[in-house]
Amino acid sequence: MSRKNTQRAMRLGRAPMPQADGRGQTAPQSNVITVCGWGRLIAGHTFADPADIAAALLQEAPGQRDIAFYLDKPHVVVAHAPGQLFIDPSETFRLALSAYTPQRATRRGYTIRRLRSRADVAAINAIYRARRMVPVDPARVWGQRAERQIVYALAEDSQTGDVIGVAMGLDHAEAFADAEPGSSLWALAVSPQASHPGIGEALTRYLAEYFQARGRAFMDVSVLHDNASAIALYRKLGFQNIPVFAVKRRNAINEPLFSEGGQEIDGLNPYARILVDEAQRRGIRVEVIDAEHGYFKLNHGGRSVVCRESLSELTSAVAMSRCADKRVTVRLLERAGLRVPRQALAADAEHNAAFLREVGAVVVKPIDGEQGKGITVNLTSSEEMETAIENASHFGERVLLEQFCEGQDLRIVVINHQVMAAALRKPATVVGDGQSTITELIEKQSRRRAAATGGESRIPMDAETRRCVASQGHEMDDVLPFGQSLAVRKTANLHTGGTIHDVTDQLHPVLRQAAEQASRVLDIPVTGLDFLVPAVDGPDYVIIEANERPGLANHEPQPTAQRFIDLLFPLTATQEASS
Repeated sequence: MSRKNTQRAMRLGRAPMPQADGRGQTAPQSNVITVCGWGRLIAGHTFADPADIAAALLQEAPGQRDIAFYLDKPHVVVAHAPGQLFIDPSETFRLALSAYTPQRATRRGYTIRRLRSRADVAAINAIYRARRMVPVDPARVWGQRAERQIVYALAEDSQTGDVIGVAMGLDHAEAFADAEPGSSLWALAVSPQASHPGIGEALTRYLAEYFQARGRAFMDVSVLHDNASAIALYRKLGFQNIPVFAVKRRNAINEPLFSEGGQEIDGLNPYARILVDEAQRRGIRVEVIDAEHGYFKLNHGGRSVVCRESLSELTSAVAMSRCADKRVTVRLLERAGLRVPRQALAADAEHNAAFLREVGAVVVKPIDGEQGKGITVNLTSSEEMETAIENASHFGERVLLEQFCEGQDLRIVVINHQVMAAALRKPATVVGDGQSTITELIEKQSRRRAAATGGESRIPMDAETRRCVASQGHEMDDVLPFGQSLAVRKTANLHTGGTIHDVTDQLHPVLRQAAEQASRVLDIPVTGLDFLVPAVDGPDYVIIEANERPGLANHEPQPTAQRFIDLLFPLTATQEASS
């Protein structure tokens, strides 16, 4: 291919097609850029001039993450634009496929397969957004599905059919006709909701075996230098560290990798971090006040707003108090004609027993509690109820008895009195492997949930978990049969191991209207309303709580972070729309 045609292919966002030399062999290509759905991979070893690599990186599209890899002189590339480029603090590991031995087939609750539908592409983006990675361009990824240079491997839950993991493989022989035909692994991610172990390993093995069958010599992977768990996995599979470097552009997406303030921002929890990332992407200056507790200040155009995660100065103290006291919340909503459960303050045993007889089953919760602490659900005996009241009193001075209502746990997020997201919250569940006890399954699942949520989600090994397991006829030392699911909590709070499943598009208009009306009754600009519903697409409901500081990181792929920043800095939304 002539230099002119090569440059034209680059401008069109395609890698140049390999060309045959005079002997009929495929000749290595020069200045190769492979367009992936989330950015471009710039094959640095195919460039003769480091200045051309730097120039290519400076053409990065907004919202994308380009990577120049296989650089032997990364510092020279950066020297051409030191204010805009940086050396990526990642390490590269290589798996020699000639020495790789496939794993013996094992039973597991998921399968690994190739991308095969547009719904798969949407599922890939849901996972990437949930892990705060750059989403792919759906049209491009779908259009590339038949090409040989890029392959997407997906993990699919055998019971639900949900896509729970994804990895992208690049065939170097097809992409740039390397003399030593290799391959590489990129953008590996596992859904935070996945309950099965070993998904990342299974995806890595699938691509290794796929490229091994194609006759490729090796598979490389780039991993952040401090990602100890990922590095341990790759070493376990036989990957060896190699001296390969990459360069990226200084942008909002990469800021934690090159900014002096990155370490402070990294200390924020996922609920604060998703908002800070969105603010930085728009050029809003961020000042972290207290990373441990999620406090930060946003500054733009002479305006500053202090936030604690999704709670901002726009929420008045009165609105906050209405949500904090669950009795007041329910009373105000009931007066507005919205459906709520019956409630009573816990008092003496006789009073409590009388309320239980009236409603049949109760939920016990601290009035001022949060994150599911101290809540016990579906109690039908006075003895259980009194024990639960004693437990709840450790999390708040006043304890509430509430009528237990059957239904699915639905969280609806309302921002500026408009529904932005809806998600079903499901209690923590373990899946048997035929070998591990229920205690061991809970411990494993709790470790995975903590790792996937930055430590926010864990399954408590407490009396409520033991009660839940016992109520289903099991003991903690029982070995759960392979494939059998067991709910180990009654409540669906993320902080007690629950999982979140987006249902925004299925939400019934009556539920949407009730949520927006409730936000106006409480006069709160950002809230997470907890509903119990027989069906998401039906009109029946009760509202049980309103949260003044909802976790917006739990609602990908819905644009909750974007709408929150729109509320605080509406001019940045206008600028985005016009750009």
